[in-house]
Amino acid sequence: MLRLVLSLCWGWLSLSTSVSAFMSPMNQVNMRNGGLYSGKVLKPTTQLQMSSGGGRGGTEDPNPGGMSNWGGNNDDNNNNNNDDDESMLDQLRNWLQSDEGKDDIRTYTVSLGLALLLRFLIIEPRYIPSLSMFPTFDVGDQLAVEKVTKRVKPLYRNEVVVFHPPESFREIMSDNYGVQSKKNKEALIKRIIAVEGDTVQVQGGKLYLNGEKQEEEFTNEDAAYEFGPVLVPPGNVLCFGDNRNHSLDGHIWGFLPKENVIGRAVFIYWPPWRVGNSGMF
Repeated sequence: MLRLVLSLCWGWLSLSTSVSAFMSPMNQVNMRNGGLYSGKVLKPTTQLQMSSGGGRGGTEDPNPGGMSNWGGNNDDNNNNNNDDDESMLDQLRNWLQSDEGKDDIRTYTVSLGLALLLRFLIIEPRYIPSLSMFPTFDVGDQLAVEKVTKRVKPLYRNEVVVFHPPESFREIMSDNYGVQSKKNKEALIKRIIAVEGDTVQVQGGKLYLNGEKQEEEFTNEDAAYEFGPVLVPPGNVLCFGDNRNHSLDGHIWGFLPKENVIGRAVFIYWPPWRVGNSGMF
């Protein structure tokens, strides 16, 4: 059971896809972009290197630094190599036919199937390489995106969601990166700041919702642009990045259809000192 659980966790973490959190300098179409990706880490990783050493004892290697011929000729060595190869094949065949091998295969198959089920239907890992959602998310944060509750409860203001970009976003990216660019299809992460029926305006750096000024402690700074007033149409939401002046979001490409939402960001699980869900709701 422990082996199954560990295999399942590893499989879930390794089955990640990419999402982008595009950044944009204010009033510029030539924006700096980034992405929300799962299963990769942007920060440089430390590589483990194997070190070699010698054993302790009274036996000396007659050919230090090279392959030794311990009293045999080349033909004997070739025959031994063949025997080793056959031995390895025999060992693999015996393992596959053994109860232990069948049990291991069954365990890994079940864990992979459950990991795929979790990944595509329930929850999936993502990570952030840009600052468009700063300070809620920092570069290198890895988070879990929950994909079930979108089917049973409505989307609320101030929730952070991952979604497929709308057509207007694709047009902007095609104009800047070409029609065939992969950036056109990458998922995005932003915060819902308004739902259908809301009237939205950005004035004097502040967000006004239905005429009322909003206190947004999760933003990095006041917006340096004017926006609206606009009415969010039925079946849509409006999404902004928390780093308001460095995010390619709804104030540029408009409204997001609800059916484009993949899931809700629920908590950061890595790095350890960032674990939690502060600012996501």
